[in-house]
Amino acid sequence: MLLNGDCPESLKKEEAAAEPPRENGLDEADPGDETTGQEVIVIQDTGFSVKILAPGIEPFSLQVSPQEMVQEIHQVLMDREDTCHRTCFSLHLDGNVLDHFSELRSVEGLQEGSVLRVVEEPYTVREARIHVRHVRDLLKSLDPSDAFNGVDCNSLSFLSVFTDGDLGASGPSDSGKRKKGLEMDPIDCTPPEYILPGSRERPLCPLQPQNRDWKPLQCLKVLTMSGWNPPPGNRKMHGDLMYLFVITAEDRQVSITASTRGFYLNQSTAYHFNPKPASPRFLSHSLVELLNQISPTFKKNFAVLQKKRVQRHPFERIATPFQVYSWTAPQAEHAMDCVRAEDAYTSRLGYEEHIPGQTRDWNEELQTTRELPRKNLPERLLRERAIFKVHSDFTAAATRGAMAVIDGNVMAINPSEETKMQMFIWNNIFFSLGFDVRDHYKDFGGDVAAYVAPTNDLNGVRTYNAVDVEGLYTLGTVVVDYRGYRVTAQSIIPGILERDQEQSVIYGSIDFGKTVVSHPRYLELLERTSRPLKILRHQVLNDRDEEVELCSSVECKGIIGNDGRHYILDLLRTFPPDLNFLPVPGEELPEECARAGFPRAHRHKLCCLRQELVDAFVEHRYLLFMKLAALQLMQQNASQLETPSSLENGGPSSLESKSEDPPGQEAGSEEDGSSASGLAKVKELAETIAADDGTDGRERARAGRHLCKELGGEAVGSISSTAFDIRFNPDIFSPGVRFPESCQDEVRDQKQLLKDAAAFLLSCQIPGLVKDCMEHAVLPVDGATLAEVMRQRGINMRYLGKVLELVLRSPARHQLDHVFKIGIGELITRSAKHIFKTYLQGVELSGLSAAISHFLNCFLSSYPNPVAHLPADELVSKKRNKRRKNRPPGAADNTAWAVMTPQELWKNICQEAKNYFDFDLECETVDQAVETYGLQKITLLREISLKTGIQVLLKEYSFDSRHKPAFTEEDVLNIFPVVKHVNPKASDAFHFFQSGQAKVQQGFLKEGCELINEALNLFNNVYGAMHVETCACLRLLARLHYIMGDYAEALSNQQKAVLMSERVMGTEHPNTIQEYMHLALYCFASSQLSTALSLLYRARYLMLLVFGEDHPEMALLDNNIGLVLHGVMEYDLSLRFLENALAVSTKYHGPKALKVALSHHLVARVYESKAEFRSALQHEKEGYTIYKTQLGEDHEKTKESSEYLKCLTQQAVALQRTMNEIYRNGSSANIPPLKFTAPSMASVLEQLNVINGILFIPLSQKDLENLKAEVARRHQLQEASRNKDRAEEPMATEPAPAGAPEDLGSQPPAAKDPSPGVQG
Repeated sequence: MLLNGDCPESLKKEEAAAEPPRENGLDEADPGDETTGQEVIVIQDTGFSVKILAPGIEPFSLQVSPQEMVQEIHQVLMDREDTCHRTCFSLHLDGNVLDHFSELRSVEGLQEGSVLRVVEEPYTVREARIHVRHVRDLLKSLDPSDAFNGVDCNSLSFLSVFTDGDLGASGPSDSGKRKKGLEMDPIDCTPPEYILPGSRERPLCPLQPQNRDWKPLQCLKVLTMSGWNPPPGNRKMHGDLMYLFVITAEDRQVSITASTRGFYLNQSTAYHFNPKPASPRFLSHSLVELLNQISPTFKKNFAVLQKKRVQRHPFERIATPFQVYSWTAPQAEHAMDCVRAEDAYTSRLGYEEHIPGQTRDWNEELQTTRELPRKNLPERLLRERAIFKVHSDFTAAATRGAMAVIDGNVMAINPSEETKMQMFIWNNIFFSLGFDVRDHYKDFGGDVAAYVAPTNDLNGVRTYNAVDVEGLYTLGTVVVDYRGYRVTAQSIIPGILERDQEQSVIYGSIDFGKTVVSHPRYLELLERTSRPLKILRHQVLNDRDEEVELCSSVECKGIIGNDGRHYILDLLRTFPPDLNFLPVPGEELPEECARAGFPRAHRHKLCCLRQELVDAFVEHRYLLFMKLAALQLMQQNASQLETPSSLENGGPSSLESKSEDPPGQEAGSEEDGSSASGLAKVKELAETIAADDGTDGRERARAGRHLCKELGGEAVGSISSTAFDIRFNPDIFSPGVRFPESCQDEVRDQKQLLKDAAAFLLSCQIPGLVKDCMEHAVLPVDGATLAEVMRQRGINMRYLGKVLELVLRSPARHQLDHVFKIGIGELITRSAKHIFKTYLQGVELSGLSAAISHFLNCFLSSYPNPVAHLPADELVSKKRNKRRKNRPPGAADNTAWAVMTPQELWKNICQEAKNYFDFDLECETVDQAVETYGLQKITLLREISLKTGIQVLLKEYSFDSRHKPAFTEEDVLNIFPVVKHVNPKASDAFHFFQSGQAKVQQGFLKEGCELINEALNLFNNVYGAMHVETCACLRLLARLHYIMGDYAEALSNQQKAVLMSERVMGTEHPNTIQEYMHLALYCFASSQLSTALSLLYRARYLMLLVFGEDHPEMALLDNNIGLVLHGVMEYDLSLRFLENALAVSTKYHGPKALKVALSHHLVARVYESKAEFRSALQHEKEGYTIYKTQLGEDHEKTKESSEYLKCLTQQAVALQRTMNEIYRNGSSANIPPLKFTAPSMASVLEQLNVINGILFIPLSQKDLENLKAEVARRHQLQEASRNKDRAEEPMATEPAPAGAPEDLGSQPPAAKDPSPGVQG
């Protein structure tokens, strides 16, 4: 099960494909440690060290843990610098071979100090292939081309370019280097021109700086399989396995035999086969040793390469769980590579040649992992880890398959049908295209509905997977958009291909509700999901007018596979329909909807509400229900006589007035919709009121039920008359579904509930989002983060136009400038994406780069009439390609794309924005759009590339040139798939993480730190080393360590967070920008000033590229840069940044905000250092006035400011005296030396902490000592398995730093000036 050998020791565990998972990494808890009260388990077996004896090198010792498997020692040896060239060996203990897959604790006699011998084993063809692949991986280990090409889960990271490797994280040896006399020797602080405030240029090249290590040292010119393979029979019987052909760096051509005993030179040439050994007759078990013998250059360079490889941070080279694609790449040389060539032609699906049984039965793997036991923590970890691993493998295989299908490399299973209708099977995965086959979706919007159905279905699969009911199975599902087509990849239900669909479906309907069947076992299983998913069990009529009971929408089908499992599929209507986009004749929507111009006809009838919206709505109703209940109980207490009917009638009307409740509560509700605090309070209130009643319990319960009858049914739409329980019937308003007479009342209530939910989205969620943006509770930076924020609140992207309208109407419109810009950019690029999709479908493969560059020219270039380059005439064949039948009939069909003009494209974009988003764009060309809305072309290029999968050449594009188009076909390097898949969660780890955050917010740093460390281990255990959730975890840990004064540990964790964010989210993702800022702060605190500056400059550059200068986040960044520059006495430069920050803060927070007062103070300090006291006084006075009006005379901030004013005045007076003295006495004047203060590092750091929202909690010395001891102990335990970083906050929100809560009283809001989410 070999994987690329270059995975570091701590991570060696994660890789192997089918290895039984293991509990590593849980080395945290001491035996018997309590884990958040769930269950007490002994996780930790202490590690021990063994001695390894390998041929040809000194013995060395290795730290192992009892739960590790023998195979993991193999991985470590294949990664170590001195043993990395061995792959085919076994480990012996006292002469006995250790089994690859046994755990170390089960090996008899293995203990502290045991000696393991590495024994070379004879090769087989499989082992020889593995060996060659491993050598090639070692040769390519520093080469970034796999990351640029988006293969094998490689991705880019640029952090090391900016830190020059001097972060104190790579090893103890660095601590000496770090104390460079506090680095006060002059450092060059001037950033490149384009980073300075006010610069208009936005270059693209600095996005991917060239890493010094990328110019690879050439070890060999060519290493490839020989044309003489496979060996003929007589040579096989001499042990020949295969032949290699090598050209050394010295231009010597040699032919090598791989035999069972090892590698040797043979006498073959390119055209003459002679398998006899050549001289020197040197047989080597390792190919590397043989090449060392014959090529001195190889020997020298290979050693240097391995040294560099081992020095890189493990996070730079370990694979990510899902592929991340880069939208730009430099021009790369295409070099010969035997393994790549072989992989391309032997359809290597996963790592088959390393897995017995060749292709994988994906369905079986996906379902068996779900069936694993989950009674206690170790079992759940094993299960979640297996589920996650199979999902990420399945996603990778499905993506390869989908691309092969669209590129025409897979044979259809129904080849005689028209292209649109074809279906494919490849590697045990079923592929279908997103077209309306056989008019299935005729009533729902045809092809448009067929295009969105797969994503709705995927959302359904996600949801049912998350509920995780035992006995109910879903299909592995991946949706891939590639070259304008949408492909759905699904695992195959056993036996489904042999049967007719009609016979198979025993629950649900295959014709949207004409014939419907049900099944008791399915009802029982789905009933268990109905409460978490808020789905109502309901009756529908079938074509024979019989009542059929369902607990899902009618299209949801139940099929029992040949394996006896109960599968559900076609989950595209798991959630209730969105009535704002589904006009139903004869139905009136509430007035909030009508006012906003709803209902609007959408392109298809599959619009659903998001799960987040359903949860928020139900929770909103629950709060309302509790308020009404409390009110009623009070009234009952007040007068036992009054009849409740008055309230009952008042119910619905009071409901409407209350639905304007501040939406803060829902806004926060994440997936689980549990914003417990608010609910808990209301519950408590209701309970205490009921308890005061003095009646006995039974009486109370009856009263409660009575209340629910009075209130629940009437006022809040609960389905149960005795409890609060809101559920939706997903079939309401579904064309073709009929309900029995007996249910008419229920159906009427359900219709009302759906109308209320549609109104709730418009009256609560959208205004709530705009309010949060205005208060900077959320800070979107680009299209993806804006979409994320909308989706968290349950607002679908089709409401984007409505969000923008509300922003425009908002009283504080200019404070929402950034949101408006991002929204408009998102609206334009999404409209362009819709057009691009159909545009690409008409392009054949040979015209792809020409077509894409032509589209980009029409979209972004100021050049008025770009001409498309058609393939040269002599290459156009007379026979037209028959493969694409789905193109418009007519002769010039496959070049129809070439006639598009910029005017036409922008007209279509404006039309699309109106039709889809109901928003009027006021622009006819890209330049008008840029002018009107303040957009940047480079930002639009990034957004469209990310959305469509385009990869462009890294170079400076002259978008504004009117003489030549910006793009040529050489500038389009690649087109990648855009993949949507299920993200399995590590539930236990997430709970630990949340409880850790909660502890930290209550001020219990130590307990919080322990819980988050524990979470980190569990995340590592489930996800492997690289994952977004691990990233958040690392970031919070770094911040905690920083607050506790352990800067080195903070640096090390934050460095991992940055690397992980670059690798998993993208090198210029807004989250990565955040992480760079945090890292810069910790670097500054560790006296690495120049590193801190280059990190901040990098963050500012990325921010300019992704959005531009005018963003509230930019104020924080510029304050950071200005402070650091002030600290290194670059006053003029510092002022440029601080004054920009002041301007931006004033714009976004209003001139009277406390943030602005702080900004004035920072500027005043720099003027003081420059001895320009008049300006300093002016700024400090502004700040003082704000403090005085906002906080009052007696607040400590106001007093501090007033003291500082006095001090400034004295200095100013002293200076004036001196000047007068000079004027009077000329040069002979007796001048007392002036005290100009260079700011102390401590004072700068203090200000940095304030603006970044970090507050220190006074801890007693003893607490600190204990804490440090504890941290040190953990650190040792953990060294082996700790690499990880970050939980799902795709926004820049951030777990609250310790202490924010405590100090709220004493700190004015500005001083704690939270960076995006110090509030969390």
